[in-house]
Amino acid sequence: MTSSSAIKVAVVGGGVIGVSTAQQLANAGADVILLTESALTSGASGRSLSWLNSAGMWREPYHRLRIAGIDRYRTLWAQQPRLRWLRFAGGLVWHAEDKGAELHRRHDHEVAHGYDSHLVKAQDAEAHTPGVNATAIPDAGAIWNPGEGWVDLPSLVQFLIKDFQERGGQLVTNAGKCTVRSSAGSISGVATEGGDLVGADAVVLAAGAAVPAMAADLGIIIPDATPISLLVTSRPVHHPLRAVLNTPRVSLRPTPDGALAIDSDWANAHIRQAADGSYEVPPAITESLLAEASLVLQGAPKLEAAWCGIGPKPVPGDGEPVLGRVDDVPGLYLAFTHSGATLGLIAGELLAYEIMTGASHPMLIDFNVRRFR
Repeated sequence: MTSSSAIKVAVVGGGVIGVSTAQQLANAGADVILLTESALTSGASGRSLSWLNSAGMWREPYHRLRIAGIDRYRTLWAQQPRLRWLRFAGGLVWHAEDKGAELHRRHDHEVAHGYDSHLVKAQDAEAHTPGVNATAIPDAGAIWNPGEGWVDLPSLVQFLIKDFQERGGQLVTNAGKCTVRSSAGSISGVATEGGDLVGADAVVLAAGAAVPAMAADLGIIIPDATPISLLVTSRPVHHPLRAVLNTPRVSLRPTPDGALAIDSDWANAHIRQAADGSYEVPPAITESLLAEASLVLQGAPKLEAAWCGIGPKPVPGDGEPVLGRVDDVPGLYLAFTHSGATLGLIAGELLAYEIMTGASHPMLIDFNVRRFR
């Protein structure tokens, strides 16, 4: 139970960052209510490839934040080694045949920033990544990042929400679209779509792609580059792949139940919005995506679709996270980011730090919304 003097916080958003933040706040002794528009993980967290990484050419502050994110997952993995939904089996990436120089620049950047990165030849790739089709890798080779992994976000959210509720946190699902309330320039709480008012000393907006519009209602502008994306999961298939693969035409990783989670940017270009506002993709595109996945797997297994998820993938306009307190609206905190899986645990921890201490966390200074002024 929380004391009557505990800070009251309303967290809006049932994805991994909202739930992680709520759980961290409850752990710190806050009086927390978590409100979701519909069910938990009904947004981007329910249809994410969930690759845990800091691969590529990020700015140093963002790289450090992502590495801290991976570290928190490793701690969880060390404490709970039997978890089937969290794995560190590495990641393998290759580029198109004519992008070999770009691949080498990426590798050099990763090495220069202390990221565990190895250039491997096609014939040596399978030794690092059992299950990959080595003949699909170009002559330029591939990058093997042994420290990477993947997480099944719906499973993680259920794991965190259990702890949240055991610590006295209140969960309200299907609250509809929520609106932040303020009084005299400071946060006073949240109103649900049904008109219920939830008083709070602080509010965290962690509602994924909805955050920019919710912030705009308060006069806060967040440049938004959110695309609509597709994730396909296959039916379970007996295959030795355990790592994450990122290739020119498809990205994929295993799932806890023995299936594969699959996506690709080219497939997203074929998504269409129906008259009722829902999204759809032609069945032929789904079949083509599964065929591309089969081509990069040893033995070219026949893959069949079990589920397709389509919807907004939160991406800030400059590609980097928007995390932390809002100077102009006391009591308001924002969480809007790509790489929600990698940052899921660390973002919740650092947001909770800012709320409970009233101080800015040094690792979030570069990602505050004030940079867009």
